Amino acid sequence: MNFPPRTTSRLLLRSISPGDWPAIHRYMSDPSVMAWLPRDVLDVAGARAFAEKNAGEQAEALAVIVAASGELAGHMVFHPWIVTRTHEIGWVFGTQHQRQGYATEAARSLLTYAFEILGCHRVIATCQPENVASWRVMEKLGMRREGHFRACLHRPPHGWWDEYFYALLAEEYFADTGCLRPGS
Repeated sequence: MNFPPRTTSRLLLRSISPGDWPAIHRYMSDPSVMAWLPRDVLDVAGARAFAEKNAGEQAEALAVIVAASGELAGHMVFHPWIVTRTHEIGWVFGTQHQRQGYATEAARSLLTYAFEILGCHRVIATCQPENVASWRVMEKLGMRREGHFRACLHRPPHGWWDEYFYALLAEEYFADTGCLRPGS
């Protein structure tokens, strides 16, 4: 993914680099952070592999840096979904960077990029119903819950998880922001 860095009032969103693996390992080796993700905690090799993969053309995540400290706080999932002109968005932050509005702030920036630059028709996000903090971020962003899929994700040894499915259409984004669609 060729992603141009984006800044918000408090954050820098940029491509992950291979050297980000120690910071990634810090939060992705924490069971409380990984509790809602379909993968288990990452060891050092897993964190290195995650950083390498997301530093290349197959990237599905972006680093989120706290501008004031330069610290890598977490990452944003951002990649094309299975349907044309649709992207998936998501977030993972270390515990010390949670509940500070970083996920909402970074996601808003990516929604702007998706709709105003990439020309997306739709952006989707998913989470487990028990992950209240995550679906509240989705709702703050103006996303609407379109579905509740029962027992749709298998995560050993936890069994089958339910999943909420949220989405935002371009027409909803432009109506809410008051921005004009590109080419209007």
